[in-house]
Amino acid sequence: MLRNKPSAVLSSPLPGRIATALVTITTAFWVFWGSAEMYYEGWGSPFPLPLAYLIPGTACLLFTLLALTWPRAGGWLLIVVGIGFTIWWWILAAGRGWLNIKWALITFPFSGMLVLTGILFLLDASNRRRFRAQGEQPDPRWWVRHLRYLVGIGIPVAIFLGVSGYYLPTLIRRVDDGNRGARLIEGNGVTLIWAPEGPGWNWKQPWGGYPSWNSLALYGVEPVGLKKQSEIGEGVFAPEEAMRETGLCVYLNEDGTQLMDTPQHIWRMPTVEEIARSMTLHNQNANCTPQKDSANPERYLTGWMDCALKPDKETPLWAPDREPIYYWAADEHDQQKAYYLSYNGSLHAQNKDWGNPRHGYRCVNEP
Repeated sequence: MLRNKPSAVLSSPLPGRIATALVTITTAFWVFWGSAEMYYEGWGSPFPLPLAYLIPGTACLLFTLLALTWPRAGGWLLIVVGIGFTIWWWILAAGRGWLNIKWALITFPFSGMLVLTGILFLLDASNRRRFRAQGEQPDPRWWVRHLRYLVGIGIPVAIFLGVSGYYLPTLIRRVDDGNRGARLIEGNGVTLIWAPEGPGWNWKQPWGGYPSWNSLALYGVEPVGLKKQSEIGEGVFAPEEAMRETGLCVYLNEDGTQLMDTPQHIWRMPTVEEIARSMTLHNQNANCTPQKDSANPERYLTGWMDCALKPDKETPLWAPDREPIYYWAADEHDQQKAYYLSYNGSLHAQNKDWGNPRHGYRCVNEP
């Protein structure tokens, strides 16, 4: 009897139900992540770039639909994708020096779950054939016959609609006056002129992203110009004073439109306090204030800042139609990391050698 129990479980509808639950959870996660990131990070980027965030969730939806309709084909596809993703992920990690036994064991469940789900769908396919051979008739109730679709497809679609309903009202009201020139922003104890469009504001590089904090801080070190991390040195991080002495902003001409060959000391990189206190919502100062860490007063607490209003990616501080959603600050968190702020009022720290399409910057000077 004990030997027959596993067989009875595997030959029941249970494997199909577990597989449906697992694939629904995976799809729901990627749909939530993709739609939230599209509205948070991607909104404002040239179309169709924002839609790239929906690719993982859309792919999972197609896998789910295939597996629910043809569990044998879908099961084999999930197994192949799970194994392929594991191999690709481990090769990528090995190339970056991350791969070790502990890391492999921690990350394997994410890809191994696909393999397990695929095996369960293969069992479900076998059980469906056996049920049909035994003459079992489908339930006459429509919702029962299609319950797996209502769960596997309906829940992720409902999540997408819910995320859209949360973000879209805010995005539709986002303020953009179209002015990309130098802007005077005052309020909350700060009065600054922010650089116009050009090298002093989100200077996009040929590789498609924006300079790292390191590259900005060491601009004036011979040879003058933005440097790749390989030129700076792997594991080398510029000190905070470098941003003030040799930073890119120091080389901007008076109107902020051109970089000069020698330091001008007219413009500079803004501090955490200055960026935070200049954030706005619908042309009204959001009254954001970063909090210092009581355990280490020289550092700021990362996370959400205290804001009277939740700021948004709006003019005059931000360019709503450009990719950057973060600004580097002049302050360093420690020797390796520097602070950056998001348009939504959050403060973070990242390695100084980090540069990507979302980390921008904007120089300032005093009027």
